[in-house]
Amino acid sequence: MAVCLLVACGDDNRADTSVGPATATVTATITVGTITATGNPMTEGATQGTGPTEGTASGGDTEGTSESPPTTSNGSMTSMTTQGGPKFDLGVTPDGGTSCAGNMDIDESFIWIPATSDGLVSKINTRTLVEEARYLTGPSGATESVSRTAVAGDGRFVVVNARGTGRSTAVAANIADCIDFNGDGQITTSTSVGDIKPWGTDECVVWTILHANWSGQYVEGPRGITWTIGDYDKATCTYKNQKVWLGFGAMQAGSANMVRLDGATGVLEQSIEATAWNGSGYAPYGGALDPQGNAWFTGLRGELARVNTSENPITITRIPQPSNIQTYGMTVDRNGNPWMAGCSGPVSTYDVPSAQWISVAGTNACHRGMAIDHNDHAWVAANGPCGLVEIDVATRTLVAFHNLAQCSTPIGVSVDIDGFVWLVDQAGWAWKIDPMNVGAMQNIPVAGDHYVYSDMTGGQLKSVTPPPA
Repeated sequence: MAVCLLVACGDDNRADTSVGPATATVTATITVGTITATGNPMTEGATQGTGPTEGTASGGDTEGTSESPPTTSNGSMTSMTTQGGPKFDLGVTPDGGTSCAGNMDIDESFIWIPATSDGLVSKINTRTLVEEARYLTGPSGATESVSRTAVAGDGRFVVVNARGTGRSTAVAANIADCIDFNGDGQITTSTSVGDIKPWGTDECVVWTILHANWSGQYVEGPRGITWTIGDYDKATCTYKNQKVWLGFGAMQAGSANMVRLDGATGVLEQSIEATAWNGSGYAPYGGALDPQGNAWFTGLRGELARVNTSENPITITRIPQPSNIQTYGMTVDRNGNPWMAGCSGPVSTYDVPSAQWISVAGTNACHRGMAIDHNDHAWVAANGPCGLVEIDVATRTLVAFHNLAQCSTPIGVSVDIDGFVWLVDQAGWAWKIDPMNVGAMQNIPVAGDHYVYSDMTGGQLKSVTPPPA
């Protein structure tokens, strides 16, 4: 399958200084398993190839000098030369203490927090509170402008979207899912905060792509994203056939692309264009899955869209939003109703059966990310005033506004496997919160600037999909 991709650079996470689309394309052929490539397979900045499994891109703004990875005698790709550091023998039990619980679920839990300022993603064990590793998500550092994340329902993989370069990158949580790209029988990967492998050398970065048909503008870089749950395999306690849905601004002016990728390889499987996209000039801003497997996307202070994945061909249902809602962060509840955090506007839900918009009284403020816990309470990051909003999803009423012991710019909210709420502050820390004892929250420093609105734990998928039988 040939994949054509484009690259261009944006700037920081706030400003709108866009660049035009790239103009030349180079194609690559990707073969799952052994990776082969045509064209120039690894040209940093101008053409990205395979190091982690990757489609190729074409020029735009370039970064540094070009370099190509080594190849085997038959021309197939190896990974880029490793830079020393820890290696792990293959065939071991996945790290993190993975086991099958009584319901055959995966018994491990990580939160993945992107450092927008550095082009990194941090892997933090939600039980030990130890930051176990950091991974580069692209070659361009802060220019990647990493933001939205999505974690697979079994917690085994995270995909990180980079708004500045039109890139999406997948990282495996466990050694068993990493790929021995250079064929040395070992896995080279990060093992601590300070052990960051150079781009193209960490073998737990399993694929990366630069999206074809991306407009090249920062404001239209990939944002909204969600996994599908996939098919459960009892023999291996894992999910198979997992997919990733995400959205970005298309080269066609004013249009948005919603694309489906193969979760294991990043290969493009489906692309749907939404013309005249209403999102304040931005790409689809948030994404989440519903219990029927449909992917929902929101426009920034704009429209609501549902990708009807069970239809053939796949269609999009587009729903206008009242102007007062001012959508920012979003999620979907276990009944399939999307929720939106408004800035500046109320927390609201779209009741699918009645096709009615319902706003929660007393919540008009600047809200950012949001998530729903195991007891059907929604937790919403608030910037004005600074704190955490708690809402009863069933009654659609405000429960409480919680002050934080340290509060700068609360951004992302996720729920871990044990039901703890995680609130990430853009200024460089996260809170782990027991929803039954909010005052006993724990502070976890996480270096970097964190601009994230999406699912960082896999909790959103767990909340809308029943445990495997």
